[in-house]
Amino acid sequence: MNGMDLDRDAITIRHLYAGYDRQMVLQDVNLTVKPLDFIGIVGPNGGGKTTLFKVVLGLIPAASGEVRIMGKSVAEGRRHIGYVPQLMTFDRDFPISVWEVVQMGRLGSRGLLRPYTGEDNRIVKDALSRVDMLEQADWPIGDLSGGQQQRTYIARALATEPDILLLDEPLASVDPQVSASIYELLHELNAETTILIASHDIGAISSHVRTVACLNRKLFYHGEDQLTQEMLELAYQCPIDLIAHGVPHRVFREHTPSGSET
Repeated sequence: MNGMDLDRDAITIRHLYAGYDRQMVLQDVNLTVKPLDFIGIVGPNGGGKTTLFKVVLGLIPAASGEVRIMGKSVAEGRRHIGYVPQLMTFDRDFPISVWEVVQMGRLGSRGLLRPYTGEDNRIVKDALSRVDMLEQADWPIGDLSGGQQQRTYIARALATEPDILLLDEPLASVDPQVSASIYELLHELNAETTILIASHDIGAISSHVRTVACLNRKLFYHGEDQLTQEMLELAYQCPIDLIAHGVPHRVFREHTPSGSET
């Protein structure tokens, strides 16, 4: 970590519009992320979660509005961020080890053609230890399970020594037991790292994060640890009932359609 200033907002977004070509995927997004927060961002596919992360990372320019990272511009502040993208399919026969994948997290600090240093190797080893993957360091990445791959990619992000972690749908391809273990890891990391995690799995994410937001082009966020019925219906543009897996029960109060008597 570079040393987070606990008196300074981790991320500040004001009146952000962004998208592709002339289509604005994000519309008037406002968000303040406090240091050491753990925010879950939920919303439908295509609602702008990945786009929001790409703007914060400087991969997509804002059409208008402002983004500040620890008080700095995106160009300066993005060095404080570690990023875990969506799990992608890849050639499982590609000859690269877990250690080498995590080493990639050091490229930004050493340059492409410079050799890795002893300090780089220490940081890589520490990152693998923190995600409980050090014993698999020499394994080919293609031999790992989905959960082990995600832990490896989290380690790669940690190797950048970030103050902020962005995770984009990191658990979309893993089973509930593995998902729970990764959430446990994220809770441990949250002791010293600000975390934003994007997901379309409302039930799972709302059980683990500190605060939760809904994003569907517009962002609905109150800095609270509960999803309200109002937030969900504004984001999804329809009445929402959440039903727990296993034993069905209503998470939010029962509601009637607009115009009906209560």
